[in-house]
Amino acid sequence: MDFLPLYTATVCVNGGETRHGRASGVARSDDGALDVQLRMPEQLGGPGGGTNPEQLFAAGFAACFHGALSLLAARARVPIPDAEVVVSVTFGRDPVDGLFTLAANIRVRLPGVDRAVAGELLRNTERICPYAKMARSGIECVVTLEQ
Repeated sequence: MDFLPLYTATVCVNGGETRHGRASGVARSDDGALDVQLRMPEQLGGPGGGTNPEQLFAAGFAACFHGALSLLAARARVPIPDAEVVVSVTFGRDPVDGLFTLAANIRVRLPGVDRAVAGELLRNTERICPYAKMARSGIECVVTLEQ
């Protein structure tokens, strides 16, 4: 890692159905703050009744983008009390390998903020948000087999 780590979140997924190749079972964080049932969405032929990786990714992306936006707005002394960030994550077929890929769409509402000021805030937010950086440039990822 060639950056200064400030915090690490750790989540374990286990249990559930494996024959359909989609996450199921339970996702739990090591601190117990996250404990959710994972289920394939009904739209993909699953039972529903739980969350899924796309929803969790959308939640993380929206929260991170909102946080970065709030930071920049505070620094610029632009009040954004009613800011809303909505992230849609779409699961689809990858044309390169025929398997799967994701696409994200970010919609931001900044009621009462001048359009030019809002546009500048969004451009800068996209530049500094860690999730936006990851979506744009990738992320360091190390996979280790533990026995």
